Amino acid sequence: MEGAATFTMTDSGERPFIDYQPERLSTEEALRRGSALYSRLDSRRSVRSFSPDPVPRELVDLAIKSAGTAPSGAHRQPWKFVVIGDPNTKHEIRQAAEAEERINYDGGRIGPQWRSALAQLKTDANKSFLDVVPWIVVLFEERFSYGEDGSEQHNYYVKESCGIAAGLFVAALHEMGLATLTHTPSPMVFLTKLLERPSNERPFVLFPVGYPSAHCQVPDLRRKSLEQISADFPLE
Repeated sequence: MEGAATFTMTDSGERPFIDYQPERLSTEEALRRGSALYSRLDSRRSVRSFSPDPVPRELVDLAIKSAGTAPSGAHRQPWKFVVIGDPNTKHEIRQAAEAEERINYDGGRIGPQWRSALAQLKTDANKSFLDVVPWIVVLFEERFSYGEDGSEQHNYYVKESCGIAAGLFVAALHEMGLATLTHTPSPMVFLTKLLERPSNERPFVLFPVGYPSAHCQVPDLRRKSLEQISADFPLE
């Protein structure tokens, strides 16, 4: 096919390079697109009250594909998104997550400063939304990969890579009108056993995925301003 790129490996095992010339926009068009994207992202909120309404699986898969475009250390792409829709498995996840969270909230695993920081969100050990949402997606980080000969191959910047992929996943869901929450019921090792994942994978974050409930409310939070999250160098 004319103009199609080939990704056949060279004899030395290296990938060939291809031309890359993304569209260069005028300042006005760049600002228009950037402002529109910012407005959409700024309207996103983490949700803990979900509707049981079904969500087509293809929307979840599309969000995962979008997450898979993230940059990664040495292009290892050290992530695996496990999708759960079975009600029994979702309930098992809820029970295990709540067991850990009760230790966090009631058993003193969360210190006073952390507890104070969470107070404005009014969170607790109850994670009933895990039974309600149509989908749970668990992102696992692959600490190492396996070569064709079965040998272990080190992955690089795994947490950084998975963090970027997680952000793109959240953004993609929001773009499609879906809601989620970055849920980390630490420790999360129960997910490895429950979802029968191999030893090279470690749970990174759990995403409930669905539509917000009809009466969903979220904290009226304010994000830091540009001046608070950026700085010039040298400082004036």
